[in-house]
Amino acid sequence: MKITDVQASVIGRPEPDSGGSVWTFVRVYTDEGITGTGECNSGGPGFSGFATKQAILALRELLIGEDPFNINRIYEKLRRAGRYGGASNAPLIFALTGIDNALHDIVGKALGVPVYQLLGGKFRDDIRLYADCHFGEDESPASFGDKALRAVDEGFGAVKFDVDFTGHGKLDAWNWTLGAQEMTHVIGLIEAVREAIGFEVDLAIDCHGHFDLPSAITLARAVEPLRLLWLEEPLPAENVAALAQVRAATSTIICTGENQYTRFEFLELFARQACDVIMPDLAKAGGIAEGKRIADLADAHYIPIAPHNVSSPLGMMAACHVMAAVPNFLFLEFHARSIPWWSDLCDGEKPFVRDGVMTVSQAPGIGVELNDEVARSLLWNGDSYFD
Repeated sequence: MKITDVQASVIGRPEPDSGGSVWTFVRVYTDEGITGTGECNSGGPGFSGFATKQAILALRELLIGEDPFNINRIYEKLRRAGRYGGASNAPLIFALTGIDNALHDIVGKALGVPVYQLLGGKFRDDIRLYADCHFGEDESPASFGDKALRAVDEGFGAVKFDVDFTGHGKLDAWNWTLGAQEMTHVIGLIEAVREAIGFEVDLAIDCHGHFDLPSAITLARAVEPLRLLWLEEPLPAENVAALAQVRAATSTIICTGENQYTRFEFLELFARQACDVIMPDLAKAGGIAEGKRIADLADAHYIPIAPHNVSSPLGMMAACHVMAAVPNFLFLEFHARSIPWWSDLCDGEKPFVRDGVMTVSQAPGIGVELNDEVARSLLWNGDSYFD
């Protein structure tokens, strides 16, 4: 079998008021008529999905003629070819991720097995999800608690809330220090959620890297009695040594990894003892095979993995295959509760999410396909649908 073509399309709705997300999808074509589809992150606000698409197309000539079964060799070929262009950074690592996922889809389909079988089999059938609840409806402590209870009623065993940019007492737009008013409000929000859901439902808190070192340490210590599942990215991701200071100063569980790419950056986190839980985004950290390598490295350090996830059903199912195949899986994020068209974008066994879990597909390959009609209707900014 040989690869004959590689194409990409950018699909989604970026407007926050529509509950939107934008993803770049890769299709790899073969001379035996088997096509694989992979998803990769488009980079978030301020980063064009077209940059990822162009990175995918720039790698096209390196892929044509390759045997798609040589997944690891192809990954290294592309990664090494891009070393001097930032192969461990966006958009190249995003492109490699989508391509790697599409190759796994092809090989699974060719062999008639689900992707998790390519990774050595599965430890579990169902992938536990936590509900990303963002903010409360009106930013009050009571609204945070009410929103958490709604997620618990839907069957989620864990919830996560954002506590950065609450709009209460910010010193100024650029300073990352939590002053007395903002710190008091943030702690009150976390306490309100814990009081609402009790201690038998897990609670994670996301700071999005928007606090400075003294504020992160003060907050982490203040919430120690609340027994958080984790405190996520209390500092920006770029300074691992500073994050290690936070972890050393508190018993609160520290989680990071959304903005780390490939096993090499996670190796630094482990070497510096900078976190207790990792959360790689498997739609941008290198792909299915690299996600498995990252999880195995974490397991060797007795660290659980709880991937960040803002994907469509296709990308989310790809992450589920990886999490089924590793022992140290904790939770997978579910980010799409407010996106009304999320399930419509893809075909597969539905509902994709039921009672707070996603069941790993038994179909060959990833087991989820784009619905071409819906996907065409959601093309982003006039993009074409797989040229």
